[in-house]
Amino acid sequence: MLMVVSPAKDLDANPISLELATSMPALLPQARELAAICKQLSPAELGSLMHISDKLAGLNAARFSQWQPDFTEQNAKAALFMFNGDVYQGLDAASLSTPQLQFAQQHLRILSGLYGVLRPLDLMLPYRLEMGTKLKNAAGNDLYAFWQQQVTANLNQQLTDLNAEVLLNLASQEYFKAVVPKALQARVITPVFKDYKNGQYKIISFYAKKARGLMARYVIQQQLTDAKAITSFNLAGYRYSKDDSTADKPVFLRQQPE
Repeated sequence: MLMVVSPAKDLDANPISLELATSMPALLPQARELAAICKQLSPAELGSLMHISDKLAGLNAARFSQWQPDFTEQNAKAALFMFNGDVYQGLDAASLSTPQLQFAQQHLRILSGLYGVLRPLDLMLPYRLEMGTKLKNAAGNDLYAFWQQQVTANLNQQLTDLNAEVLLNLASQEYFKAVVPKALQARVITPVFKDYKNGQYKIISFYAKKARGLMARYVIQQQLTDAKAITSFNLAGYRYSKDDSTADKPVFLRQQPE
């Protein structure tokens, strides 16, 4: 079983010390191509393209101007520890053991607007380029045109290497659109997380993001390779609901946040 998650806007570029060897992104040449396009854009153009503030636009213009593909552990950081949003709070990489991180390196992939697909220990530089960005490139008018074929091919290779038949989709809709399901050589299972509010169970974005990270953490901690085993997921008060689930969309309910 292979898992995919989304990246995060919030980044933590502070250096860390890892016992494990880091790796390089498989699609780094493609990332270099996109970074070269972004380097040509002014802060104002980046701000308009990404719908971000002047301050953030200036920060990311500076990041792209300094971006170069010669990553080292001194100037870059492992992806799993760089991203710092809701999903990654649930995943809590800093508390994973070395064997668990090794399992994650094999079974977890992070979809990325700039890097396409990242392994947890792939080195990366900080950036902001969401998958839904309409950045014109040689393949088309947006990043989906640029990435869909390449991301799907990369995931298929990972599935083959693992001899896996299931892709556990823990990514957002925005990022999973970078995958072509019909071309994917695996069954896709997309868990749904709902919290009880105002008399009914509903998807609450903040909690659902963290729950996707918790599910990834659970799979990594238990070193699960059988998709059926995810129904035993019970972190933070979530429980599998057979009555609300379908084969490819298992539903997990929670009465109140923990």
